[in-house]
Amino acid sequence: MAQAITLAADAPTLSAANTGFMLICSALVMLMTPGLAFFYGGMVRVKSTLNMLMMSFISLGIVTILWVLYGFSVAFGDDKGSLVGWNSDWVGLSDIGLTELWDGYTIPVFVFLVFQLMFAVLTPALISGALADRVKFTAWALFVALWVTVVYFPVAHWVWGSGGWAFELGVIDFAGGTAVHINAGAAALGVILVIGKRIGFKKDPMRPHSLPLVMLGAGLLWFGWFGFNAGSWLGNDDGVGALMFVNTQVATGAAVVGWLAYEKIRHGAFTTLGAASGAVSGLVAITPAGGAVSPLGAIAIGIIAGVLCAMAVGLKYKLGYDDSLDVVGVHLVGGIIGSLLVGFFATGKGQSDVAGLFYGGGLDQFWKQCAGVFGVLAYSFVASAVLALLIHKTMGMRVSEDEEVAGIDQAEHAETAYDFSGAGGGAARTPASSPAAPAESKKVDA
Repeated sequence: MAQAITLAADAPTLSAANTGFMLICSALVMLMTPGLAFFYGGMVRVKSTLNMLMMSFISLGIVTILWVLYGFSVAFGDDKGSLVGWNSDWVGLSDIGLTELWDGYTIPVFVFLVFQLMFAVLTPALISGALADRVKFTAWALFVALWVTVVYFPVAHWVWGSGGWAFELGVIDFAGGTAVHINAGAAALGVILVIGKRIGFKKDPMRPHSLPLVMLGAGLLWFGWFGFNAGSWLGNDDGVGALMFVNTQVATGAAVVGWLAYEKIRHGAFTTLGAASGAVSGLVAITPAGGAVSPLGAIAIGIIAGVLCAMAVGLKYKLGYDDSLDVVGVHLVGGIIGSLLVGFFATGKGQSDVAGLFYGGGLDQFWKQCAGVFGVLAYSFVASAVLALLIHKTMGMRVSEDEEVAGIDQAEHAETAYDFSGAGGGAARTPASSPAAPAESKKVDA
């Protein structure tokens, strides 16, 4: 009886503080999807701006519905063969108590599931940047639905679900280096190899139409990423979430510096696009590692990611794959860098006592990280390419050549991002429509 009393006393109880904190973090992660839409929307040409925004926003609708119907159950239900989860009580989220706690934590199941929902929404939206200018919106919507079902939900179980093979192996992925960024980057590569290049790739100028919009999007991503990363510890009771918060800022700042330094040496200028892309590369790289490394380790990871991702984005021109907005160069490469460097920079004093090579832990954790990285990469690449091929061969995944040249916004959404013909559009007044100028003004003009 005494043992039963002790166990009951030790059982977690609902924490209003942690619950409130996690709801705020969930909202911050939700903000990342519109932030991503602005980031990508500014990087494309004017004629594709709205389509780019919509490719992110539609994920908020489709993935939310699927998460309620079965996604949460597949990702975090009872393990089935270390590959998927399933819990029939969670189908439709109809049999979850209001104060029912997530196992081992002090937050309700509803709070955990909505936090993870925002990850599920963001991940397919990341893929969209690689496909800019050329994909039918209906085909993209279908791809999102199929992709999260076949790829994201199972991979989330592998990495974070109790019983998932990567989870049981001991792969460290604090907030999504494998499940989110490598997953999305590998998927992007698989899809673009199926659908092909944009018309005019490597011939026509395809510069960003609004760098201020890019910087706004990067700023929103950076802001939301604090919820993405620090919230992934699911509470504030032991300081690990605070360490992750600090490392998120440190690595991101270091990556900006690293990217810009490389850019200056290589191309002779510090660009705003480079600063924004460098920030995102640092955010990606610290995502798997930030709970396991020190702030000094975060600086190293950030600088390494900034330089290597800056180098990687140019590979598409050498190798001939049209990754429109550098999803492969930033998210795939950045995710690999951050995940593998855990095996070197883990201190053993953060989220666990696992130490990397530089802290006396040998290469054991590095090999585990390799298994997680390349397992997710291979599955996502192949499965995504197959899904894209099926859609491409049935309903067709690309818009027509004429629609792509004229502009996908008008073809797919019957709108344009900017109306220059209306009032305030900058058109000069004609003498006939202008009000009479004051006499004094006429003298000055003369």
